[in-house]
Amino acid sequence: MLVNTSYGQGKNTDRADKLFGSYQYIAAIDEYLKLAESNKADQYIYTQLANSYYAIFNPKEASKWYAKAIQTKASAETYYKYAQTLKGLGKYQLANKQMETFSSLLPNDSRAIEYKANPNYIPILIDKSKMFDVTITSLNKNGQSDFGAVVTNDNNLYFVSTRNASKKTDKWDNQPYLDIYKSIRNSNGTLSEPTAVIELNTPYHDGPISISSDGNTIYFARDGLSEGKFEKVQNSKIKIGQQGLYTATKIDGKWTKIVPLPLNSTNYSLSSPSISRDGKTLYFASNMPGGYGESDIWKVSVEADNFGKPQNLGNTINTSDKENFPFITDDNILYFSSKGKQGLGGFDVFKVDFNTNEPIQNLGKPVNSEFDDFSFSFNNTLNLGYFSSNRKGSDAIYTANPVCLAKIEVVVKNKKTGVILPNATLAISDPKGNTITTKQTNSEGKVSFEISCQTGCSVIGSAPNFDPASRLIDAINSGNKVVEISLEPTEVIITDTEVVLNNVYFEFNKSNITEQGAAELDKLVKVMNENPSMAIFVKSHTDSKGSNEYNLLLSEQRAQATVQYLISKGISVDKLTGKGYGSSEQKIKCDANCTEEQDAQNRRSEFIIVKK
Repeated sequence: MLVNTSYGQGKNTDRADKLFGSYQYIAAIDEYLKLAESNKADQYIYTQLANSYYAIFNPKEASKWYAKAIQTKASAETYYKYAQTLKGLGKYQLANKQMETFSSLLPNDSRAIEYKANPNYIPILIDKSKMFDVTITSLNKNGQSDFGAVVTNDNNLYFVSTRNASKKTDKWDNQPYLDIYKSIRNSNGTLSEPTAVIELNTPYHDGPISISSDGNTIYFARDGLSEGKFEKVQNSKIKIGQQGLYTATKIDGKWTKIVPLPLNSTNYSLSSPSISRDGKTLYFASNMPGGYGESDIWKVSVEADNFGKPQNLGNTINTSDKENFPFITDDNILYFSSKGKQGLGGFDVFKVDFNTNEPIQNLGKPVNSEFDDFSFSFNNTLNLGYFSSNRKGSDAIYTANPVCLAKIEVVVKNKKTGVILPNATLAISDPKGNTITTKQTNSEGKVSFEISCQTGCSVIGSAPNFDPASRLIDAINSGNKVVEISLEPTEVIITDTEVVLNNVYFEFNKSNITEQGAAELDKLVKVMNENPSMAIFVKSHTDSKGSNEYNLLLSEQRAQATVQYLISKGISVDKLTGKGYGSSEQKIKCDANCTEEQDAQNRRSEFIIVKK
């Protein structure tokens, strides 16, 4: 990592800068804080402090120092990182303000182009359909960092963790070095107590890992310090070892024959390997030359023990920031994490389906959050995913169970003629009657939406001059379903004394007008607009259930709610009156012995014509 050479760098910051340049961020923070608290503080020190906190994923402290750094004109990257930290704190409007400045300073940067194309993407991400149900696993108990979980077809869960008891710590974040662990996934989904994979672990960083489909070859990352491969920082005793990739073979249940890949270098790192199902392509993350940002996703062909030339996956996937943690599924879908693409904050998980031309997808909530969400893997055989997040304070492993979605296509037609109805309105509700969404049919009278396989839904179709109609859609296992709804043309009966509508329904024991009731009242609105001198008296009636006092009050409330609805639709208040009659004017005389059918007929509204 290069140290910023602008603004206040000099002899005062030499020690802090060397620590920062050798990735010893905790120690660097201590040194920069001493300078920040003295009279030597300037924009450079504020920026370096913020960058140090940014590097150890502490958005709260990072944002505090970025705010000081931008009090005078700062670099474009400072504004970008400030925006990222603000997103991590859920301060999206303030983050967008920094992105505006960043985009004006670097208009041709891929991150700026993406932001300008869709600056208000956050509400869309939050509202998108849930793709996975997530649950934290039992693995993370003591606040250690756990990530990189990969489950094999025989239910072995491998992951990396700082839970080891070694006194040796990484100066980056003052945490123990990573080791590789294994847990057994039981038939009920619970996980056994993890054990260290001793034959793969060293005193330095080991992991993350990837295992071949036959379970006999493992690819894993390892710190160069373990192999004696490092560079010394000039004028210091500090050693910097780059991560490299290694393979090992399983023999008699143990990993042996550890071999470094020929791609490794002391000049750059390779990490987060993921091998394809056929074993012929290895995906990984690296900051090797030829990339677009701080780290990119790459791939390399594998033939026996021979490796081809690494290929960068291009700027559709990679950005000027960090992309990491690639995972390729058996059906050729690549999951990866990015800080440079539009997300909710920190690292977000994305996926790209190499089988289609569909754009890259952000997985949305609840997989992604305002925090760092990363290291997503998915086992097609088990239909189960794992990922890590620091949303609860430290990196912990979560399960990701796919939400079963079924695609429903509704076609709306005129019941009498069979002609399709474009621009008809569909209200989609869950089984409890809560409206999920409202959509309009296209020019072909069709509308499509997704629902959960397990729940089903109900759909109410409506259109001007048509009676509404509903359709119950049962739960289905998966796939697509085509549903037709036929709407009857509205035929309002107008007599000498009243306008006759279908029953206007209210919510049970309330005066709230339902969607069906509103559709009926809209017919009356149309009639009154076509007859400008017409005046209406609304009479509301209840059934015989309940006391006379209660029924009278409820019917009065419903009469007034009806009048208010008509006024809200533009009908003049001087053309409307209303009164509730409780159960005093039964249409079917049955007193307290009414049947359900009789009660239904007695629950009614009448629209008396006072003036034509």
